Amino acid sequence: MLDGQPGGSGKKKSAEKVFSLLVTVRDCQPSIWRRLLVRESMWLSQLHDALQVALDWYDYQTHCFTIDDMRLGNPVRVEGQAIDDDRDATLVDLDLGARGAFLYEYFFGEGWRVDIKVEKTLASEKSVTYPACIAGERAGPPEDCGGVEAYHDMLACIKEPHTDIGREWIEWLGPDYDSERCDLAKINEALKSLRK
Repeated sequence: MLDGQPGGSGKKKSAEKVFSLLVTVRDCQPSIWRRLLVRESMWLSQLHDALQVALDWYDYQTHCFTIDDMRLGNPVRVEGQAIDDDRDATLVDLDLGARGAFLYEYFFGEGWRVDIKVEKTLASEKSVTYPACIAGERAGPPEDCGGVEAYHDMLACIKEPHTDIGREWIEWLGPDYDSERCDLAKINEALKSLRK
C-alpha cells in the first residue's frame, strides 16, 4: 500500500488551478477594471455572480458569455441565436487557460460589455479564499444609468452639482457614490456569500 492509504495509487492529487482574470468594462473612460482570482472548478454561472459583485451590479438583467463560438448565460434565444445555460459548464470544462480571452455581456442593448482576459494560471493556495478580487480601479458603472454613453454623461453632470441635472444625478446615486472608488474590502466581503 502506498501513501499510507489502503488502495492508494502513490500519486499525489495535483493542486487545483486558479485563473487570474483581468476584467475590464469596455468603452469606459477612465477605465473600470478588476483582477479576480477564481478556481478552475467554478461554474460559469458562479463567475457571473462574482462579476456582478465585483462591479456592484444587482443581477436584474440578462447576461451572456461569448467564448469563441459558444454563447452561455441565461438560457434563451436572442436574435435567432441560442444561449446555452451557464450552469452546465465549469471554467475548466471550457479550457479557459488555452483560450486567453472572452466576453461577458450584461443587459443586452444599452447594457455593458466586459472583456475578460485570462492573465495566468496559478496553483491554488490554502491561505487564499476564492473567488477573490485582488485589484481594481473605479466604481462599477451604476446598473440603471442607461449604458456607456449615458454613464459618461452622468460623470460630466455630477461634476456640476449646482445644475438641476447634476443635483438629480447626485440625488439618484446617493451621497456616498464616488466614481473613483473601488472598495476591495467591500467587494471581497460580498464575495464571501458566493463561497457558501
